[in-house]
Amino acid sequence: MGCAEILEKLLETVCGKQRDVPVERDAVKIKGTVVLMKKNVLNFKDAGSAFLDRMHELFGKRVTIQLVSAEHADPENGSKGKLGKPATLEWASSKTWISVEEAAFNITFDWDESLGVPGAFIVKNNHHSQFYLKTLTLHDVPGDGEVHFVCNSWVYPSHRYNNDRVFFSNKTYLPCNTPEPLVAYRNEELVNLRGTGSGMLKEWDRVYDYAVYNDLGYDRPVLGRSKEYPYPRRVRTSRPPTKRDSSLEKRLPRLSLNIYVPRDELFNHVKFNDFLTYSATSIIRVVIPETASVLARPFNEFKSFERVLEFYKDSDEERSRECLPWKILKGQFHKYPIPHVIEEDNSAWRSDEEFGREMLAGVNPVIIQRLQEFPPTSKLNPEVYGNHTSKITREQIEKYMDGLTVDDAIKNDRLFILNYHDLLMPYITRINSTTTKIYASRTILLLQDDGTLKPLAIELSLPHPQGEKHGFTSQVFSPSNDESVEGYVWHLAKAYVAVNDSGYHQLISHWLNTHAVIEPFIIAANRQLSVVHPIYKLLQPHFRDTLYVNGLARQILINAGGILESTVFPSKYAMEMSSVIYKNWVFTEQALPADLLKRGIAVPDSSQPNGLRLLIKDYPFAVDGLEIWSAIEAWVDEYCSFYYSTDDMIRDDTELQSWWMEVRNEGHGDLKDEPWWPQMQTRAELIETCTIIIWVASALHAAVNFGQYPYAGYLPNRPTVSRRFMPEPGTPEYAELESNHERAYLKTITAQLQTLMGISLIEMLSMHSEDEIYLGQRDNPEWTCDRQPRQALQKFSDKLVEIENRIIDRNNDNILKNRNGPVKLPYTLLYPNATGDKSATGLTGKGIPNSVSI
Repeated sequence: MGCAEILEKLLETVCGKQRDVPVERDAVKIKGTVVLMKKNVLNFKDAGSAFLDRMHELFGKRVTIQLVSAEHADPENGSKGKLGKPATLEWASSKTWISVEEAAFNITFDWDESLGVPGAFIVKNNHHSQFYLKTLTLHDVPGDGEVHFVCNSWVYPSHRYNNDRVFFSNKTYLPCNTPEPLVAYRNEELVNLRGTGSGMLKEWDRVYDYAVYNDLGYDRPVLGRSKEYPYPRRVRTSRPPTKRDSSLEKRLPRLSLNIYVPRDELFNHVKFNDFLTYSATSIIRVVIPETASVLARPFNEFKSFERVLEFYKDSDEERSRECLPWKILKGQFHKYPIPHVIEEDNSAWRSDEEFGREMLAGVNPVIIQRLQEFPPTSKLNPEVYGNHTSKITREQIEKYMDGLTVDDAIKNDRLFILNYHDLLMPYITRINSTTTKIYASRTILLLQDDGTLKPLAIELSLPHPQGEKHGFTSQVFSPSNDESVEGYVWHLAKAYVAVNDSGYHQLISHWLNTHAVIEPFIIAANRQLSVVHPIYKLLQPHFRDTLYVNGLARQILINAGGILESTVFPSKYAMEMSSVIYKNWVFTEQALPADLLKRGIAVPDSSQPNGLRLLIKDYPFAVDGLEIWSAIEAWVDEYCSFYYSTDDMIRDDTELQSWWMEVRNEGHGDLKDEPWWPQMQTRAELIETCTIIIWVASALHAAVNFGQYPYAGYLPNRPTVSRRFMPEPGTPEYAELESNHERAYLKTITAQLQTLMGISLIEMLSMHSEDEIYLGQRDNPEWTCDRQPRQALQKFSDKLVEIENRIIDRNNDNILKNRNGPVKLPYTLLYPNATGDKSATGLTGKGIPNSVSI
């Protein structure tokens, strides 16, 4: 007989009689089912903890649950709901103590029927270690049938807490209609989550508080709480200040993942296992080739495009299902999956058509604008920077415009621009003082009759050599696809544009405009909105994993010397640049219709859905995105209208008003005085606000994240760094371009080590985890007991299935050339995956998770 069985016998002998609690005559027995998980992944202390927990059981230190009446208050307990008798949770089998799987346990409550329906419960964990409490379901409750409690929380031993752990049923209450016996519990829970604003935070603390970005490392500015460097707030970790600079927070060891966020915000065991697996794979894929390259010449350089392709599996290796050790022995494991952009044709990425298409259907389809004046002008302060009006001439572009004039093209909405001139010019001198050499760029494109974009000219600019106030110098490059030096120069010009687009994408489109700006909404929601509040229930799925993901990013990606600084062109100025760009962030412009109108890609048209008409009809991101946006908006409208029948109810909702005030004044406090903030006085403002939050956290993030490896996994297509300037005639670099253009191209863009680091990172970021929860889905069908909101969610999910089918039809329409392009890569980044295909994990390039979860 093993230790576990001996302990079971002892428990039955010592504690058996205690399990039969006499039942009062006016009490009923309510049976319940508790679903929990005892173990966390890769926690090797769990076996010992399991034994200690058994010993606690032996001496009567058990897990108890006490029901709370939602109908009758106890005057002697601060008018809180009356409590039922504590019920003891019985552990069903010894294997549950060391299992990572969920397990269900029976529990029986002695309940005074006169107390009515339970609305909450208190759990006390008297064991040695924590467990994950998923749900409690009460069966045959007098007067209410089944009562569901959706918990999804780690419960630590009771001595770790200053207050009881309270969980509420799945009923939804505005503050004004919360049953009186539950009001104090509701308010106390929010006080606990806010914390005191000081002191060290431990893993069992559940405190959501704010901090500035002072944790990135030395020689980087503190971001937040300053006019010079404004920034959204992050969650407070309570780490002490550094000895060298008290304004900076001490960093963890470089590879530590022990980052404080409230415990329930950490990855679950499935996702954490995926994360560790992907990370280990990424390290191997960098170390093995780099070790081999030490003996190669030239060191840290790709010799040709063919050499780059050798770093990827061939099609037979892709299909291989051999075990991991055998793949390592065969030399396959360190190779990367074939990126979608070269899967069908490994040279089509070089075409002008694909160059233009990826501005509409690539990984950064949110920048292109309509050109409304020629030549393009600048908004840079002329007193500081001089005149920055573009030097592109009509003659330089009209010869490629199929007989159109510039004026006709502008009048007919046919000219567009990818403009990184004003954004980069203030930083060019500092960035180019490092090993990086970039240009500020303007790219002008023509919308052709077949809906594709044709590049007409690329202007690459540098500050004037006599100083910034004298303006700038520039070179204008024209299209040439000949196998000649002119064609090679044009190819390089496109590479400099791609470098700018890649850097802006990672720092702004991806990090700032999804990850960073969402974090304050999450912190404020947990501090000010009760878990039973309807808006908390609406938004909470769209906050999943984001705080921990952002904490990991500050630890290893965006920190000083982190992976992003090492692989993307702004280098050590990256986060500072994102802060400067945040000054112009406008919450209401994050709505997709508003964004399209601002960029001139659409014009107002009341006869069209969303009140606008796209000027580029074959714009996959916008076409698919507008359908997703409308579906989200309709779902939010129906949901909010169920709980708020009048605008007065919005104004009178104290928790809602506190949440919104805190988002403005604390979370995005550096922009609190901007006039564009919704006032949160009407239902329309609430619907707009929630729709934007859900759009940004789900569809927008999916559009700019999960296409990273499919498009940029082959780095020559989307280089992240340029290491030397455009070669001038008469120089050795120009002669190399003439004689070996592939080597010259590869020596200009990202070096081999940076390339491998970069594609390893984006491979991991582009992965869908096994536990992904997609738009239109919930992790528990009992998320609310209200029938109409549940029906509205089902309607939303059904609508997403329809949208997905229409996206498939559009991708199969050969007339829509931007749907697949020369590389034959269909645009699938906004597939909702509403059908819930859980097998669609890994590098799928499709699916909209509910949240910024990677």
